Amino acid sequence: MHFTCLDTMSKKAIILLSGGLDSATVLGIAVCSGFSCFCISFDYGQRHRIELDFAKKIVDRSANVVEHKILRLDPEGFKGSALTGMCEVPKGRNPSNLGNDIPSTYVPMRNTIFISYALGYAECVGASHVFIGCNAVDYSNYPDCRPRYIEYFQKLADIATGCKIRIDAPLINMSKSEIIKLGVGLGVDYTITFSCYDPLDSGLPCGDCDSCMLRRQGFESIGLM
Repeated sequence: MHFTCLDTMSKKAIILLSGGLDSATVLGIAVCSGFSCFCISFDYGQRHRIELDFAKKIVDRSANVVEHKILRLDPEGFKGSALTGMCEVPKGRNPSNLGNDIPSTYVPMRNTIFISYALGYAECVGASHVFIGCNAVDYSNYPDCRPRYIEYFQKLADIATGCKIRIDAPLINMSKSEIIKLGVGLGVDYTITFSCYDPLDSGLPCGDCDSCMLRRQGFESIGLM
């Protein structure tokens, strides 16, 4: 996939920015496509809340970012996941088998809630796009990361909003290595991204969770690790 970089900010977009590899790439795509970017991140009591510090770093080093909001959601509404303390984060799973079941790290309705906030934000600032970094190739089989989910959410957005807002998931059919190649071409600095579900007390990635393994596999497959 190729994106032609533009020199001017002609449109507004909301970027769902977690601080991870995928969302940083999506921000790079939006910036390169000439969007004036309004980033939104969420603190929902996730055990890897350190990702928000990386989201701030990404914004600080990105062009065309007008605003960055970090919204705090009541963590009581997200307790049914390993990412919010329900149980231990699974480790050492085979990356080739991650698509066979829905793991305990799935946060119920998370993307539905996040995109809904982003659509409201888009209406407030007059943005025409909402960018999300969900992916259905190298992923942990989350139901809200699939193409059909985005397709149907777009239909809901068309009915629910007072204007036409496109939900853009440019990475959804790309492998992790393809995403990294694209991001490198766009100048994304992956050293200031964080991809770990269960960071160590030191703040370093655990190295064994699904997110760590998919990230490592992506870099290794293109000879960058």
